[in-house]
Amino acid sequence: MSAIRLLVLGAVRQHGRAHGYQVRADLEFWGAHEWSNTKPGSIYHALKQMAKQGVLLAHEVAPSAAGGPPRTEYELTETGRAEYFKLLREALSSADQKADVLASALGFMVDLPRAEALALLRERLGRLAAWRSAVTDHYVPEEGPEPLGHIGEIMHRWIHSADAEADWTRGLIARIEGGAYSFADDPGDAFAGVLAPSP
Repeated sequence: MSAIRLLVLGAVRQHGRAHGYQVRADLEFWGAHEWSNTKPGSIYHALKQMAKQGVLLAHEVAPSAAGGPPRTEYELTETGRAEYFKLLREALSSADQKADVLASALGFMVDLPRAEALALLRERLGRLAAWRSAVTDHYVPEEGPEPLGHIGEIMHRWIHSADAEADWTRGLIARIEGGAYSFADDPGDAFAGVLAPSP
């Protein structure tokens, strides 16, 4: 899964209709250019590609007061909305997403009802446990990596990664269960203060 696709769809959705500069400003406000492969060129490319694919609808609007060509604004189509939520759910529940994809999903998890976000994160925990068990079928962590030679370090790292991810996921679940954050079925604006100020 591509982080840029989820990020761009989510950012457009927050505005209803957004032009490339607004999407870029939101993602830079989140620091996405630091923790993902989200660069200005990739944002504009993704917008154009998804419009060609029918995931976004492109609208040409009047040129800016400073002149120049008409600006293009984008909005999600029904296909785009369905894809956005599919990508979001997959990213939250998977045990093996790249770090930037999981980070993207965390940025938009509040678009889901609280109970659904919790269910997806619990599913992630189950998948992490299954992945860990698959490794321990061949490797005994308590014996350390040395009996397998330096190759044992690969499985040793997998176990530590699975344990760390599970600990972090349990912590997130506890925070959400404790009332942290505003989700789609909570009153108020879940994104207040976390989108870039309007230019």
